[in-house]
Amino acid sequence: MSTTVSTPAITDEGLIHALVGDGRALFKLFALALAGSGVFVLFQAATGHFLPQDTAFLGLDAQQLCAYFDCRIVHFMIHDRVSFGGVLIATAVMYLWLAEFPLKQGKAWAWWTLAISGGVGFLTFLAYLGYGYLDTWHGAATLALIPLYVMALLRTRGLRAETERPLPIDLRSTAGRGRVLLLAATFGMIAAGLTIMTVGMTTVFVPQDLEFMRAAAADVRAINGHLLPLIAHDRAGFGGALVSCGLAMFLVVIYARPSRSLWQALAIAGACGFSAAVGIHPIIGYTSLTHLGPAVFGCVVFFVGLALTWRAEGAT
Repeated sequence: MSTTVSTPAITDEGLIHALVGDGRALFKLFALALAGSGVFVLFQAATGHFLPQDTAFLGLDAQQLCAYFDCRIVHFMIHDRVSFGGVLIATAVMYLWLAEFPLKQGKAWAWWTLAISGGVGFLTFLAYLGYGYLDTWHGAATLALIPLYVMALLRTRGLRAETERPLPIDLRSTAGRGRVLLLAATFGMIAAGLTIMTVGMTTVFVPQDLEFMRAAAADVRAINGHLLPLIAHDRAGFGGALVSCGLAMFLVVIYARPSRSLWQALAIAGACGFSAAVGIHPIIGYTSLTHLGPAVFGCVVFFVGLALTWRAEGAT
């Protein structure tokens, strides 16, 4: 006499759920991919070398380009790439926090923050099309991440169980004034990103950039006809990433309830972003007050805001 043991049929939906759960794991994987990309960009910039596709596009490597204008053009390009890497890591930190805490709690605003910030980040890639240079590695990474991002959005739609209005700001409290400063700093990040993108799509450089390089735009163009498109591509990448990161942080400060994890996420993201964007300038000698001043001011406003919210956000 034999007995048979029946096992429940595994449906496609059941298999997907077993692999990715409610979808938050996909957002975490997406965030880790962003962080990994940021670390790679920082490492590559620290070596002082260009990517292989950059060298192929220019017909020059970094060492050869260093022969022009005391290597200041190369240093300028490195400063853009370091800033870009830092912002990628900062964005990843905020995405990880959104997926682990408010999205898990069913906060609809967290899903929309991920949708808006990530969507803007992907859309800014289209700005590259007007520069005459398409970074194949960047393009491949973007194409690989889009399906992951879309799947994460689709899988987590059902988590949007609770809709909340923006938290009120009490200017009579220290924490309330701190939130205002954080909102001002993160709004400044968005404005700065849009400005950098606009400059990249038009003049590519601001006067302070040319003063640092001790060259005119025509001089840069004369070195190599592909050099300006490559630099414009770098500026677009940094500007777009800054807009995306600024949007995520701005919306989080508006909607998120105070918590220790929120304070920590903002502190880590701010440290990663500002340390890279501000810290690279004295390293390469680009210390123009009118250029660096707004970034330093934004950094001070951000961390003063964090300090003022310490008790409210660090106590729970």
